[in-house]
Amino acid sequence: MKKFRYSMQSLLVMQQKLEDQAKAAYGAAKLRLNEEEEKLGLLQKKRDEYVNEKRDVMTKRLDVPKLNQLQRAVEVTDDRIIRQKQNVKKAEIALRAAEERLLEAMTGRKTQERLKENAFEVYRQEMNIEEQKEIDERTGFRYGRKDTEEV
Repeated sequence: MKKFRYSMQSLLVMQQKLEDQAKAAYGAAKLRLNEEEEKLGLLQKKRDEYVNEKRDVMTKRLDVPKLNQLQRAVEVTDDRIIRQKQNVKKAEIALRAAEERLLEAMTGRKTQERLKENAFEVYRQEMNIEEQKEIDERTGFRYGRKDTEEV
């Protein structure tokens, strides 16, 4: 009996490697997005601290240089927040692209696996037919021998 061999096994292996690479790229993109969002959160927290400190300075004795310094810090932090939001947006776009590549790779691998399963099913059917032929030949040979012996 011949052994099952999938003719496109190398393509299936390649699809699996592509999927693994896409998973790694997706993971890296997700990590980068998380980092960018964390940076944004820290900037927003820092801005809130500056605003609270500015509010405290305004309620106590008026310190104009300190007030100007805090106002400038809030403005600089606002600019950083705007840039960081752009970085977050870019990271989200990169994540979506990585996700699409991952889905394509998974689809390719699943397709190859289905083709392999179908090829294996055809192989099993062919083997069953061959086995049935062998059984029929053996049975026919046995009964054929008995018929000649009885005569």
